[in-house]
Amino acid sequence: MKNLILHITIIFLFVSCTPGFLEKSPDTETVRLYVRASQSYALGRFTEVSEILQKQNKFVPALILRAKSEYFKGDFEKAEKLCRRAIKLRPSSLEAVLYLARVLRANNDLTGAQAVTEKLLADNPQDIRVLRLAAELALENGKFDEAVIFLDRAAEFSAESAMVLLDRARLRWILGSANKASQQAALEDLKRAKAMLPWDTPLLRSIENLENTIKEVM
Repeated sequence: MKNLILHITIIFLFVSCTPGFLEKSPDTETVRLYVRASQSYALGRFTEVSEILQKQNKFVPALILRAKSEYFKGDFEKAEKLCRRAIKLRPSSLEAVLYLARVLRANNDLTGAQAVTEKLLADNPQDIRVLRLAAELALENGKFDEAVIFLDRAAEFSAESAMVLLDRARLRWILGSANKASQQAALEDLKRAKAMLPWDTPLLRSIENLENTIKEVM
């Protein structure tokens, strides 16, 4: 119940603080359905997600979640319509545009996917997901040098993601240094951070130092 209330609070804050959104702020029932659908999505129950949110046509997070569910179900036509609906309501939605590109690619519309991806790259040149998609499209078009460039850039930016995990591990260690669960969660973050590093960097030393400290206490 506490998690449900937290999800609802976060969603209300997100929507009310989003500049220029066209959709109305959701009511409590809409958010409740979205949270329920999110839980089903996390379990891979994509048909269930579509059924829960079938009447939600104005709440952008719900439209995107439905679009993603239809994408993974293989209904690319429905997924495309939902993505375009979400983009119409909120043109700045990276998630909606990214999945539109993926849907177009899956539906063999490589020209459309390329055009959408180029726009994404112009607006989000450091997003790893966009760079990976651009690399995949370049490979499919036989542009191997271009694909390598995109993947090199993605690898470089992955170090930033590793730093996020290191920061979270530190926080978990500080807040729960005597708690076994917090210690284990911090170690898991550090393990993932090391795996994300594209090369040997000074950051690796910081990760290993904290890792050793936690293991000594455990």
